Amino acid sequence: MLLSGLLEKLNYYELEGVVAHELAHIKNYDIRLSAVISVMVGFIVILSDMFTRVSFRRNSRDNDSKSGNAILMIIGLIFLIISPLISKIIQLAVSRRREFLADATAISFTRNPDGLISALKKISSDTEELEVASNSNSHMYIVTPFKNKKQKSNLFSTHPGTAERIKALENLK
Repeated sequence: MLLSGLLEKLNYYELEGVVAHELAHIKNYDIRLSAVISVMVGFIVILSDMFTRVSFRRNSRDNDSKSGNAILMIIGLIFLIISPLISKIIQLAVSRRREFLADATAISFTRNPDGLISALKKISSDTEELEVASNSNSHMYIVTPFKNKKQKSNLFSTHPGTAERIKALENLK
């Protein structure tokens, strides 16, 4: 749902919950945390790249200890291949955790968990497909924007399941 869709489909208290959720991301410095995580992930990738390049150069210079350098080269290549995948999984896990924190902070703003719970139910049950949603901007929605794609794993999702979020919010009552 885009903004006009939200205004048409949600009542005052539900809109209040959604806006409070988004303001909670600002209050909790989620953008700053995301930037720091991205820099740390980039640093790990750069280190693994440097490790691989140094081991390749050392291997071409030193012909005496080729077996030791070969092991270092293999370890460097493994880190170079695996580190982007692991870093993306870490980023997504942090993103999912921050959604729970934003929900809880939104409730502290509004003192009305029912508004956000009702909004989450309405938004997640809406069948209207969003043409503008993509993997690159899916983290900018309050719930996952992909209605027809059933994910078997929560590992590569930017948002926790709506049922999990509603259950957590009901526990805050």
